[in-house]
Amino acid sequence: MPSNPTAPDEWHTPTELTPLQGSETFRGTDAGTVLDFWRYAMPDLRTNTTRGLLAEFLVHRAVGAVQRNTEWESFDVLTPDGLRIEVKTSAYLQSWGQRRLSEIRFSRLRGRTWTPEDGESAEQSYNADIYVFALHTALTHPEYDPLDTGQWEFYVASRATIEATGQASLGLAAVRRFCGNATSYQGLAGRIMACARQPLPASRATEAAAGNA
Repeated sequence: MPSNPTAPDEWHTPTELTPLQGSETFRGTDAGTVLDFWRYAMPDLRTNTTRGLLAEFLVHRAVGAVQRNTEWESFDVLTPDGLRIEVKTSAYLQSWGQRRLSEIRFSRLRGRTWTPEDGESAEQSYNADIYVFALHTALTHPEYDPLDTGQWEFYVASRATIEATGQASLGLAAVRRFCGNATSYQGLAGRIMACARQPLPASRATEAAAGNA
């Protein structure tokens, strides 16, 4: 006999699923495979949403993370040793026509946490140990190659530095001011680990807060 779907005290816990490989087919239809769905859902890696996921994926691989975070986590990547990383993404070019290059800005640096047990937190907070600002640097569409990691710049900061600014968003000048020089994808993991061991001085964060445009 099925349980009452409206029973107030019943806790519904999802089962753990085996990661899909792409070759699985949809039963009861000729719609195709999971790979067909992936091709439909994100055929263009330049769109805002997908570009953000791509940057998160690159960071995930760089630090050797094992599993992707659940959607409701308050940060994007968890390293094997428990370091929480937030990935913010921006680019000069979009997937639509534009008269001028986009202003580079990284937003939503703080947010409310959420858990199935307690719901949404009352206050916004900075919820990661490390912040990675990923900038796609292509300036013309003919050169834009989403698969070329050499077209990305990565800036890394500790939570202490970001929290000290008190800002919810930062422009590129501020990010460069308190993060220092960008690193390539090849140097990203090392920069993250170095930043985790030695947070940037508070003076750098104060300087960033004074000019966060």
